[in-house]
Amino acid sequence: MQMTDIIMKKRDGETLSRDEIQYFVDGYSKGEIPDYQAAAFLMACYFQELSDAETKELTEAMTHSGDVVDLSRIAGIKADKHSTGGVADTTTLVLAPLVAACGLKLAKMSGRGLGHTGGTLDKLESIPGVSTSLTMEAFIDQVNAIGVAVMGQTMSLCPAD
Repeated sequence: MQMTDIIMKKRDGETLSRDEIQYFVDGYSKGEIPDYQAAAFLMACYFQELSDAETKELTEAMTHSGDVVDLSRIAGIKADKHSTGGVADTTTLVLAPLVAACGLKLAKMSGRGLGHTGGTLDKLESIPGVSTSLTMEAFIDQVNAIGVAVMGQTMSLCPAD
């Protein structure tokens, strides 16, 4: 399998197979596919759009590109929130405690160093004593204890992201 063939196939509007999508995710995660080919692939996906099946396969391949967090030890109703980001971080920092105050459990993973304002984690860790570098056990324990925890992604957790 060649990445150039996969790029051309998508560029030409064809549907990618599960194996082709997995090849891209695995190869890029391992550093075997250069950035310029990944950019060309993503541009082809943008212009030709991914089918629902391709989107599912890409999501699953990225999810399983590394460790997967098992949240089954979190008691109660679990909620998730994801935003595409922004300048002010007004979503996570406000919504997460509100969700927990309503009795739901929110286990949130956030980004670092995102753009000129930094990421949510950068802002949280500017508060003395706050750490978002948690072990999985500490992360889950905190969600169970207070209803919310925010931590950073690790190199082994979804590296394709």
